[in-house]
Amino acid sequence: MSPLNAVLRRELRSYFVTPVAYVFLVIFLVLAGILTFYAGDFYERGQADLQPFFTMHPWLYLILVPAITMRMWAEEAKGGTLELLLTLPLALWQAMLGKFLAAWLFIGLALVLTFPIWITVNYLGSPDNGVILAGYLGSWLMAGSFIAIGACLSALTRSQVVAFILTALVCVLLILVGQPQVQDFFSGTLPRKLINAVAHLSMLRHFEAIARGVLDIRDLLYFLLSTLGWLAAGVLLLDLKRAR
Repeated sequence: MSPLNAVLRRELRSYFVTPVAYVFLVIFLVLAGILTFYAGDFYERGQADLQPFFTMHPWLYLILVPAITMRMWAEEAKGGTLELLLTLPLALWQAMLGKFLAAWLFIGLALVLTFPIWITVNYLGSPDNGVILAGYLGSWLMAGSFIAIGACLSALTRSQVVAFILTALVCVLLILVGQPQVQDFFSGTLPRKLINAVAHLSMLRHFEAIARGVLDIRDLLYFLLSTLGWLAAGVLLLDLKRAR
């Protein structure tokens, strides 16, 4: 078994040996249903689609993903196992990627378990299932970026609480940075070109484009490069810790 697979299997197993995974799945599924059918005005809209469902995903991930990732490295550091892990014949990128993939697959499982919502909308009408599938893809890619941010910031600190707060803060900034209200707020103090450039960093903007069924290579590259960039930063932080 390769070191990467060993880390992946170890991390996946760790989710399910405690009630944390089951609590997360139940909370995610319950909130997804409530926010879609009630807060999202699903029935009042009179349209057979899952736009209200996907609109809520960034805000669900904003709380639930940091709760998963905060323990990735902070728990290892606090428990004294990080030093042991760094001395093993295991490349840092393999350890980081293994932990990331385990969390990403876990979020993927949570998304798969929302299939009754997809079945419901098909029962009530005739939605464009290609658009819905694109929405699921966009949601999973966005979750991957959130997880990469959390993995990086968890490697920065020994405190799980600090890791949670930092991850949630960075993620909410990446969600809000492209909102018109935020752009209007800075329009009088910053050059318009700079505001527009920063707005392109908005995770919400790229996700909403994919959720509408528009698979633009620029949106896909945004999530890919964002995820790889944060994972690389996390590996660099771990390398600095090992050097010390």
